Amino acid sequence: MSDATKRPLRADAQRNRDKILAAAVRVFSEEGLDAHLERIAREAGVGSGTLYRNFPTREALIEAAYRNEVARLCDSVPGLLAELPPVEALRAWTRRFIDYATAKLGMADALRAVVASGGDPYGDSRQLIQSALTALMDAAAAAGEIRSDIRSTDMFAALAGIALTSSRPDQRAQAERLLDLVLDGLRPTAPRPA
Repeated sequence: MSDATKRPLRADAQRNRDKILAAAVRVFSEEGLDAHLERIAREAGVGSGTLYRNFPTREALIEAAYRNEVARLCDSVPGLLAELPPVEALRAWTRRFIDYATAKLGMADALRAVVASGGDPYGDSRQLIQSALTALMDAAAAAGEIRSDIRSTDMFAALAGIALTSSRPDQRAQAERLLDLVLDGLRPTAPRPA
């Protein structure tokens, strides 16, 4: 059955699936590819049968956990824009981006194993993240809170650079400073006197 024709999960089944995915990110980030699936089930508070019913292989679980992290990051945009001024929504989202990058770094070995087995956990993640960032930057530019001459692809490159150099948990303070530096650079500049 294709994803488009699957029936939605019952609320309790969806909660279990969400708990499994969150536990998988934590455990794979801590233990890498050698993480035991039974530990993930235990941390999620579900039985092994529930885990295997949802994710029949280790690779399926890893890929779903990563894709779920991307979805959580991208799906947060409308809520952030509804709750905060656009520039503050952008600021909050960049912190979530670093959380996502930290999880991705922690899962790097597991993700490489999925790719080696023929899977494509990354699929359209770059496009999804780029679209989310574009929505935030467009809203902030429309509100006059950031410069309109900076492309979201440039901002994505800056965020990726910060993630590459400062996404380990022990580097969080540095990542925060770098994010502030980049975001300060987006502020509208006053016209220069003639």
